[in-house]
Amino acid sequence: MSQPATLTTGPRAPAGVAARATELTKVYGEGETRVVALDSVSVEFGRGRFTAIMGPSGSGKSTLMHCMAGLDAVSAGSARIGDTELSGLDDRRLTRLRRERIGFVFQAFNLMPTLNALENITLPLDIAGRTPNQEWLDLIVRTVGLSGRLRHRPSQLSGGQQQRVAVARALASRPEIIFADEPTGNLDSRSGAEILGFLRDSVRELGQTVVMVTHDPVAASYADRAVFLADGQLTDELPAPTPETVLDRMRHFDTTVRTD
Repeated sequence: MSQPATLTTGPRAPAGVAARATELTKVYGEGETRVVALDSVSVEFGRGRFTAIMGPSGSGKSTLMHCMAGLDAVSAGSARIGDTELSGLDDRRLTRLRRERIGFVFQAFNLMPTLNALENITLPLDIAGRTPNQEWLDLIVRTVGLSGRLRHRPSQLSGGQQQRVAVARALASRPEIIFADEPTGNLDSRSGAEILGFLRDSVRELGQTVVMVTHDPVAASYADRAVFLADGQLTDELPAPTPETVLDRMRHFDTTVRTD
């Protein structure tokens, strides 16, 4: 794994809140098919911090991320990126916010097969009509270890390399916040550890803000903080998580489900 030991990017991002949910509720369907995916969730994601969102299957963790990232509309309550309330944006402004202020990393990579690695990395900037900052772009490419693979298309890259491209793409525009949804779900343990290391380094060395949905206690241990959801509600929070402490909290959820 490439180590960004020589990064010279200036001071870390200032303390503050990068994103905030307040009494956020998300409901799907009506009548007998009505499902409350999120039930009055309030949570803050600190700027320059790495937060893991965890919980049992169906707990609402991916729904929370999608609402916070402007990928899904909230039913009630508030979702904010910085000081911007997402529900007050029309489609055009919401698209612009996602493009300019948010980075995304998904389990499925979501790369364009006809473009090479470099073209995939710069694609969001190209769509926005922005010229990449070459110094920053070179730094990101070195950080994720892609210097020798930039002219390769996704089909010529391993799964781990494709996800490195996705991470570099998310970082390339220097967004306010990166949302990562199970970013290591399709990777072997070694490739997954590299991707998690890159995300952690982007926070510690580059001042990035990362919010990651995961079911994996080992993945969560790379974060500064883990928050736990169950049945659409925020139930717990764990600073400096380790695989052991996360497993202990998850066992509590399993016991609760069995004994209720």
